[in-house]
Amino acid sequence: MGPPGFPPHGRMIPVAEFKQFTEQQPAFKVLKPWWDVLAEYLTVAMLMIGVFGCTLQVTQDKIICLPSHESRENSSEAPCQQLLPRGVSEQLGGLREVSGLKNNLDLQQYSFINQLCYETALHWYAKYFPYLVVIHTLIFMVCTSFWFKFPGTSSKIEHFISILGKCFDSPWTTRALSEVSGENHKGPAVGRVPAAVATAAGAVKAGEGEKEKVLAEPEKVVTEPPVVTLLDKKEGEQAKALFEKVKKFRVHVEEGDILYSMYIRQTVLKVCKFFAILVYNLVYVEKISFLVACRVETSEVTGYASFCCNHTKAHLFSKLAFCYISFVCVYGLTCLYTLYWLFHRPLKEYSFRSVREETGMGDIPDVKNDFAFMLHLIDQYDSLYSKRFAVFLSEVSESRLKQLNLNHEWTPEKLRQKLQRNARGRLELALCMLPGLPDTVFELGEVEALRLEAICDITFPPGLSQLVQLQELSLLHSPARLPFSSQIFLRDRLKVIRIKCEELREVPLWVFGLRGLEELHLEGLFPPELARAATLESLRELKQLKVLSLRSNAGKVPASVTDVAGHLQRLSLHNDGARLLALNSLKKLAALRELELVACGLERIPHAVFSLGALQELDLKDNHLRSIEEILSFQHCRKLVTLRLWHNQIAYVPEHVRKLRGLEQLCLSHNKLEALPTQLGMCSSLRLLDVSHNGLRAVPPELGLLQNLQHLALSYNALEALPDEIFFCRKLRTLLLGYNHLSYLSPQVGALRALSRLELKGNRLEALPEELGSCGGLKKAGLLVEDTLYEGLPAEVRDKMEEE
Repeated sequence: MGPPGFPPHGRMIPVAEFKQFTEQQPAFKVLKPWWDVLAEYLTVAMLMIGVFGCTLQVTQDKIICLPSHESRENSSEAPCQQLLPRGVSEQLGGLREVSGLKNNLDLQQYSFINQLCYETALHWYAKYFPYLVVIHTLIFMVCTSFWFKFPGTSSKIEHFISILGKCFDSPWTTRALSEVSGENHKGPAVGRVPAAVATAAGAVKAGEGEKEKVLAEPEKVVTEPPVVTLLDKKEGEQAKALFEKVKKFRVHVEEGDILYSMYIRQTVLKVCKFFAILVYNLVYVEKISFLVACRVETSEVTGYASFCCNHTKAHLFSKLAFCYISFVCVYGLTCLYTLYWLFHRPLKEYSFRSVREETGMGDIPDVKNDFAFMLHLIDQYDSLYSKRFAVFLSEVSESRLKQLNLNHEWTPEKLRQKLQRNARGRLELALCMLPGLPDTVFELGEVEALRLEAICDITFPPGLSQLVQLQELSLLHSPARLPFSSQIFLRDRLKVIRIKCEELREVPLWVFGLRGLEELHLEGLFPPELARAATLESLRELKQLKVLSLRSNAGKVPASVTDVAGHLQRLSLHNDGARLLALNSLKKLAALRELELVACGLERIPHAVFSLGALQELDLKDNHLRSIEEILSFQHCRKLVTLRLWHNQIAYVPEHVRKLRGLEQLCLSHNKLEALPTQLGMCSSLRLLDVSHNGLRAVPPELGLLQNLQHLALSYNALEALPDEIFFCRKLRTLLLGYNHLSYLSPQVGALRALSRLELKGNRLEALPEELGSCGGLKKAGLLVEDTLYEGLPAEVRDKMEEE
């Protein structure tokens, strides 16, 4: 049963039924400024007014009517006049006494009249007021929360709220801000720089006084691990993922301003609706009247045509209407203030200037469009959110985190496991494709060589001074900055440096100030417009430089090479096929002992080479040499012992090769030779002769005169037989005859007592001479031949070869 006055089946309509219109995720509250919160409470109050009125409308009688007894002569007067105040009744004329009269109407007739008069006589505003309140309030609610529901905006908002919450709660945010706060309180301290901060912030700019102090005591730079090292590995990985999310979200959201536009549109719509509601409510509120006159043609049914009706809820509705109008006015003022806030300053731009000043993270970027708008809304809720969010926009902060994660991952023990001896016998640590350089590297004081490959934006911290044994440094596609204090430390210690980059202008300038450097290896390209000039930084400071290697596309020998002419002993130019046109500056390299001109597009031996009196080795690999008639001029290079003309297109060797009596190594492999001159046998000092990978059909017997020959390579030719004189070269240790057309191997091979390596694979041999057993130095591992031929040797020969 319902309460008194309510039908048994009636019940109140709960406000909770309407929560679906305003239901939002609790996290969205951070995007609600105070005016939206106030407007939300006002809509709840207005909704309660409407729901209460609708409940009364549905559950109680709406109107009660009684017939009006009028004289025929006064039938034109309006009904209910007798219920007006006395003064008004007298002015309108006397009324007939009707009290106590019976109307002779039954219950159904009264119900019929009540319904008919409610529909025809009652004003629509009084009739539908509570429903209008509910409808208008629901529209306000939809307008307020529409941008939270619209597909084009809700996804961005949800993503932003999700990232914002994680950034706010991330331990890294607290630690990054506290670290910066600590640095600001401590101020700059001499000799005390956290390694991670130095790595992230870049090279240290020291004053003149500090430079003198560092020059005097370079060893006293002490590093201290930053406070944030307490962050565990899992938290570090989560923060790293957050940086990536923030980057992608920023790129996505800054592209447009749909959130800003949608918020303006829904606010403008609310203002327009506010004015419309206010105007028509003020106009029609007086239409809510307690007494209603009703004239209907129902004489044939009821016997009456005029009725006086009582609108039972008129008094309550009028009070609710004035209360509703008051709420609407306050709501409208909040909407007007929202418009003022939207247009009085640019909300599509957001500056983190105050955050940069407070935290010291000067690289926090300003943002725009929807990203900026949401941050302005966040500031209305709590500016601490944007401050903590800014940490994940800072590249300095990200680099600090990367450094911390690196230090967690690469402990000193793990790094020591990677230490190996390199080709020069130095203890080398090689790191490849890391996001940065771990600070723990500088705890390995025993490191002699450091090789860094594909590591971006390296800044060596002051902790570099702990690597007191460091002599060799390789930076392969790893741009590096070196603070002044570290330059002082490396200037006299570093002996070898290798730099590989896309363009040579990326080579750091501090490299050319390492005055103790003995070897400099550079690899990179000159820009096309600068390739012909091939300008390289001055090498005057490199007083100890002995080896210079340059792999590029230079059009000439860089002029700065002459800066080290007095002490440069080895020069290597690898041009990757680009033609090297000007080589005259080579004449000035009086102390040069080794010269490599590889893939330089040379068609003839450069004349400048013949002026190098101290030259001992010349390598002209992978050029376009066809003729080497100039070989006669090498007699001026009296110290020349090694000549490599391999990987060219040389078709013949001139007879005056005999003039090169001091030559010890001659490499002519991978050419187009079909014959060798007999005069080659007059190069009596020759110890190595490599003519493999040619088209030789025969070998001159005069090669047997080369009594000092130890290495002879004839593989990959078209030889069908060997002269026995070859086996007069008693000092031969290596004889390579593989992949020819040999069908017979002379027993004279047994005379080669020093032979330790013999290649015979890929020939037409049917058997091996048993005299191989006389080659005391030849073992099975040094005999490269088909298994069937080896098995054909006598057992005692095989046993002898297999002996340890």
